[in-house]
Amino acid sequence: MDWDWNFVWEIMPTLIQGVKITILATILGSILAAIVGLGIALARRSENRLVARSIGWFAEFIRGTPLLVQLYFIFYVLPDIGILLPPLVAGVIGLGLHYGTYTAEVYRAGIDNVPRGQWEAAKACNLNGRHTWTHIILPQAIPPMIPALANYFIAMFKETPLLSAITVLELMNQAKSVANTYYRYIEPMTLVGAFFLVISLCSVVLLRWLEHRYGRIER
Repeated sequence: MDWDWNFVWEIMPTLIQGVKITILATILGSILAAIVGLGIALARRSENRLVARSIGWFAEFIRGTPLLVQLYFIFYVLPDIGILLPPLVAGVIGLGLHYGTYTAEVYRAGIDNVPRGQWEAAKACNLNGRHTWTHIILPQAIPPMIPALANYFIAMFKETPLLSAITVLELMNQAKSVANTYYRYIEPMTLVGAFFLVISLCSVVLLRWLEHRYGRIER
């Protein structure tokens, strides 16, 4: 089958729309993953053993099951108990929860790397728990985590085609729709690969800059 540039320009606006949805899902999913991950990391350090263990089991369950299964559960099973979510919202929640359990380990490693003397200094200054975390621990723990967190967010971006399984009109879904409509697959699928490659390479350049600026955290 010959490459048709006229067809490429005809379908480009549709694919660009898919790129926007893909990037939006990645950004929102990354924000949710960062928040969920921090919450899990802090909860697992709780002095309440029931809370710590329950959160630990939850994180292991999420990490131990495929993202696609979780997306199906959120979008297709939850409506059976009255929880109906729009496709994009369900996709963002799925991505955020799944990758939040991985970012939690990054947070845990970063927090554990804060010297014990910093905790003791905060205690000596009579800082309460909230001020200890917000003014002493997290400002030192988070910067070295940024490169590792960025790695997970790039991985999340490359997993967004799974959202097509729950009808999110992201890049892959738009490409499949175009290909099935015109019975031409070489152009849309090649363009999908090109879009992911270019955006991933740009993200890697940003990651290298973050690693240079903040240093690498060993995982």
